[in-house]
Amino acid sequence: MNETGQKKIAMINSMAGYGRCSLTAAIPVISALGIQCCPVVTSILSNHTGYQSCYFDDYTERMVPYMDEWKKQGFAFDSIATGFLGSVRQVQIVADFISHFKQEGTKLLVDPVLGDNGSLYCTCTPELCEEMRELIQYADVITPNLTEACILTETPWREKGWSRRELSDLAYKLLFMGPGAVVLTGVEKGHSILNVVLEKGREPVFLSSKYVESRRHGTGDVFSAVTAALMVRGFPLTECVKKAASFTRKCVERSEELQIPEKEGLCIEECLPSLLRMAGQRTKG
Repeated sequence: MNETGQKKIAMINSMAGYGRCSLTAAIPVISALGIQCCPVVTSILSNHTGYQSCYFDDYTERMVPYMDEWKKQGFAFDSIATGFLGSVRQVQIVADFISHFKQEGTKLLVDPVLGDNGSLYCTCTPELCEEMRELIQYADVITPNLTEACILTETPWREKGWSRRELSDLAYKLLFMGPGAVVLTGVEKGHSILNVVLEKGREPVFLSSKYVESRRHGTGDVFSAVTAALMVRGFPLTECVKKAASFTRKCVERSEELQIPEKEGLCIEECLPSLLRMAGQRTKG
């Protein structure tokens, strides 16, 4: 594990220059929380794919020599976090990275980015889903949304009407696949958003927050980045999730107030001071 004074997270994700998602969403959040963010880029996009077109550069073949240099230099990290992986080959490369850099005490958060709203993303094949099932078994924490949880467990998806018992069962199915903990994110329940936290040896915890009607890119990236950074800072997982959900909601609300187009993602910059205040406080309950 990293022995220098400042904590470090190796963040493996794509980089979209416009639209505030993936690394452009994660880096400012992790940095604001006093953690050095060390990016490993899986692809470069001029803007995210929610726009009509984009420039896309696949970094698969560059990832190995990039990581090999880190190995040669003997770099070490307090946490590894993964986001969008666009192919089976990328998952395999990341698995090798984890096997080398994950030491005792290194936290691994895997955000299994596979789909949303009941559908797979266009890059996600059955083979990629199977590789992701293999990858999550090494994670200390995984943060799938409802669609991804259903994909990973081969559970029929539906948008609404999930009972707490059904969500618990879904979280347990994921836990039995090997990760240390499951955070099932963004389940809509009436006027609330529900996150389910399930850690090995504990009962499920249901965390509810106000639902804000918005379909903004990057919300999952921000949520996972805050969670990963606070884990490194020593917060209990349930508290990490509470704070991550609160900050993400605040970013959405501020973005709506400023009438920022949904495609431009979350207004992170305006809300970073509130993130620092939240990080310095212990929540109750």
